[in-house]
Amino acid sequence: MPTTNTSATTRKANATKRSTTAKKAAATRAANQGAAARKTTAASAKRTAAAEAEAAKTRVDVVTEYAERAAHVQVGAALVARDAITETLSSVRGISRDTVEKELQVQRKRLEAELKRFERRGSTEVKRIERDAKKARTRVEKDVKSLRTDATKQLKPITSQADLVTARVENLVQTGLTGAQKAATTVQERIASVA
Repeated sequence: MPTTNTSATTRKANATKRSTTAKKAAATRAANQGAAARKTTAASAKRTAAAEAEAAKTRVDVVTEYAERAAHVQVGAALVARDAITETLSSVRGISRDTVEKELQVQRKRLEAELKRFERRGSTEVKRIERDAKKARTRVEKDVKSLRTDATKQLKPITSQADLVTARVENLVQTGLTGAQKAATTVQERIASVA
């Protein structure tokens, strides 16, 4: 009988270990899911904040940013050129003339390639800014034209009604004048017949 108790005890111990392991695993999964949810929420909040910040930029901010970028490109290009020249001069000391000339040609070609790259980049950016400005101008012109058309359409009935009212008033005034003249003529005839 002692074997039965031992095997039963071993089964209970193993069952307890499995239960404990399962509980630890469940706790770890829950902790990992909570951490993942917090990360997702934080990332979503960052994206939302970034989107709101981007939307808050005004056109002036965008133009300012473009101007700053253009200035930074120029400064960066000047610094790269200075560094290349300094590097070339420091490497030239104590070297033969042919080697120096070859190195200068290589550096010149590299510098020309970088200048062309800067020029292309600047040209592309300027064209994009001009295109955006043209689009904005066209959009404003279209809006102004639309507003002008709407105003004209709304004023047209008012103008025609004003013309109608003016014509009626003139008609009434004319009718009043005609009636007054007839009355004056009638009064004059009566006075002449009485006198």
